[in-house]
Amino acid sequence: MSRHARTTLTAATAVALTAALAAPALAAVPGTAHGGHGATRQAVRAAVADGVPGVTVTVRRGHGTWAATAGVGNPATGKPRSTRDHYRVASITKTFVATVVLQLEAEGKLSLDDTVEEWLPGVVRGNGHDGRRITLRRLLNHTSGIFDYLRDPGFQQKYMTADGFMKHRFDQADPEDLLAIAMANEPHSDPDGSFTYSNTNYVLAALVIEKATGNDYGEEIDRRIIDPLHLTSTSVPTTRVTLPRPSSRAHSKLARTDTGPTYDVTELNPRLAYGSGQMVSSSADLTRFYSALLRGKLLPPRQLKKMKTTVPSSRATSRYGLGLVDRKLSCGVHVWGHDGGITGSNSDAVTTGDGRHSLAVNFNGDWSGSTEAVVEAEFCGP
Repeated sequence: MSRHARTTLTAATAVALTAALAAPALAAVPGTAHGGHGATRQAVRAAVADGVPGVTVTVRRGHGTWAATAGVGNPATGKPRSTRDHYRVASITKTFVATVVLQLEAEGKLSLDDTVEEWLPGVVRGNGHDGRRITLRRLLNHTSGIFDYLRDPGFQQKYMTADGFMKHRFDQADPEDLLAIAMANEPHSDPDGSFTYSNTNYVLAALVIEKATGNDYGEEIDRRIIDPLHLTSTSVPTTRVTLPRPSSRAHSKLARTDTGPTYDVTELNPRLAYGSGQMVSSSADLTRFYSALLRGKLLPPRQLKKMKTTVPSSRATSRYGLGLVDRKLSCGVHVWGHDGGITGSNSDAVTTGDGRHSLAVNFNGDWSGSTEAVVEAEFCGP
């Protein structure tokens, strides 16, 4: 991925960060939502105590909204996080992409039973991949078996290690480049209905949107979702490497460890994620989006039913629909949404089946804490 020059935490900055973690600040914005959010506050504090630099969370319940922050948005200056922060939502992008595909089906412009080959001839071929055997539905529910380009060792070395990321954070890559990486590997499985999460599926889904409409997939998301819902903090950036203001700095260890140096990884070229995770949003916008989606504001009943038709996923407590996850919480409550992780940022956005109780949370660090714990706290209590 692409970004500006790295900033490694100095000793003074590390001291400031340690102090912030030892005594996490929590700022809350009053709302009119019924019920308290004490357990959610505790979960947010716990994430910061666990090492997350800062957290921002928004809850929408009925006609009321509650929002809070904890920790810092910039460890170098001590600046707190904002409830209005823009951040990279990563795989939450997939719900937006799937929504557009389903809208196109409702308009008769495509069918979920169409094959990838019909829309993108010759693109899914090689090393056992065969787009003639894969439907659009299998892209959206991750049962295509197509190799996930993020798992390619060369890609990981180039973009996910400290040395590689700092050299290549601003690289320009087209979706065809990502697909070439995927096709150079063998499929994870046959397209037999078994679930294997693959970001390549949504690179392809975005290209299908473009083929069906003649427009960039981001333009279709703008026209069909962002503009009608007035999601003023949401965008599909092309190659912009900075975040809109207000925003916080994003941090990563750039290693499979929670120790060692911490890097400022805020700037990067989001095009390396394309339809699988390119978008930027805010917690308030995400709660509005998922609430509208589950309340039937974006899809006809037939398409929403298809979106909510799930298959077993890699997690025992969740099932995957079409870009939408059905998660059963410890208290038995079901929430629908998606999580997302990208270098320096972890996010989660969910809502109840009626769309009346929604939450979105973001961590500006990717090595510790649990967004799922925040979700559990809000919907299940202590």
